[in-house]
Amino acid sequence: MKYSIFLSLLFTLVFTQTFAQPKIIDKVVAQVGDNIVLYSEIEGQKQSMKQNGVVTEEINDCQILEQMLYNFLLVNQAELDSIQISDEQVDAEMENRLRMIEGQMKNVKDDKGNPITIESFYGKTKLQIKEEFRTTIKKRLQGQEVERGITSAIDVSPLDVENFYNTIPKDSLPYINSQLSFQQIAIFPKITKADKEIAFKQITDLRKQIVSGKTNFCSAASFYSEDPGSAKTCGRIEATRGAMVRPFEATAYSLKVGEISEVFETEFGYHFMQLVERKGDDYIVNHILIIPKFSLDSLDASSKRMDKCYKELKENKLTWEDAVKIYSNDVNTKENKGFITNPITGEIKWSVEQVNQVDPMMFQLTDGLELNEITSPILYYDFNERKEAIRIVRVAERTKPHVGNLTDDYNLFRMMALEEKRQKAIAAWTKSKISTAYIRIDDSFKDCDFENQWIPKAP
Repeated sequence: MKYSIFLSLLFTLVFTQTFAQPKIIDKVVAQVGDNIVLYSEIEGQKQSMKQNGVVTEEINDCQILEQMLYNFLLVNQAELDSIQISDEQVDAEMENRLRMIEGQMKNVKDDKGNPITIESFYGKTKLQIKEEFRTTIKKRLQGQEVERGITSAIDVSPLDVENFYNTIPKDSLPYINSQLSFQQIAIFPKITKADKEIAFKQITDLRKQIVSGKTNFCSAASFYSEDPGSAKTCGRIEATRGAMVRPFEATAYSLKVGEISEVFETEFGYHFMQLVERKGDDYIVNHILIIPKFSLDSLDASSKRMDKCYKELKENKLTWEDAVKIYSNDVNTKENKGFITNPITGEIKWSVEQVNQVDPMMFQLTDGLELNEITSPILYYDFNERKEAIRIVRVAERTKPHVGNLTDDYNLFRMMALEEKRQKAIAAWTKSKISTAYIRIDDSFKDCDFENQWIPKAP
């Protein structure tokens, strides 16, 4: 069994209810310390796995229960160790998880074809959901802290990696598809003082129309706000302390319910908001964002600068590394020789599938390029910075599909060796703690072939 980072039932089971699912007669099937596992939770986890594409035959009640027992063994130890988790940590984690779920639920509909939201799914407001599951999130974070303590000091040496690699049968070595790494030189046109003044006037005039009653907030947000995440929902944002940038958060906490703020600036542009509700550290606001746009003159200056860079590279007057230092103003790649980090893995290598998932235009630009050949300058939208730039791209590496080996895939086998070592440490810790914790398992699971001895052997 592979032990994973501690899972919260709330967030693994958010889609487990179905509108045609018969009601389950619930009961407690296991207990670790003061924490119980319900039969409905196992059934819910099974439904969640099915909805995530796991084949029914591969779903095992005993394995699900053992994972839950391990999770609560972590929590039990956290309580014994008096591990403290701050309200700020709980709030931030809750906000991140809710955003993730909202993303997953975008295309989910009920049996009548109506969109399902978190609120409609639970029949509660987000604030009520947060309050109900605050304890669950706190336990999750406590469990993570215990698990981090078990594995944080574990590392592997090059010899460990080599020995691990040599234990893998040759016919079981992973097959590695083609991978690529990209570099770019990007120039973002400068936003001038005049550009910012235009945006400020636009949002100030918009605020005046709302305050005077000439237009309502919802319509204005829908038509004019440049925040894609909230514009379609009247500019509505639900957040908690620590989740938003400081000027935004400070403004939210300074308002009374129904009050409209003055225009304020963040790194994203100009905003104003109306406070809808505030309860403790949680708040709901409607807000509008206007992003300053660069002028045609600024774009033209950047284009000419990039053309010069391109010419010097083509004529070999500059090395790629020097060109990055001289011309690029992209903070995310400038100090790394222009290498673009894969946000999925955190590395500079990409599979073709990952490129198409994150930046489809990149593959179209570079598919026919030889190594170190560069593209012509092209305008693109940077999703990290939320603005347009001009870039030149080159393919730094393109590997052929191959059977994994230490020379080309050392980092992959290092991660595999490290994970194996961590799993062994977790298994040893689990074995040692089972004997000291209060554990009870229902007779309906007594015949499970657990990897750990959760049920004491008869004398």
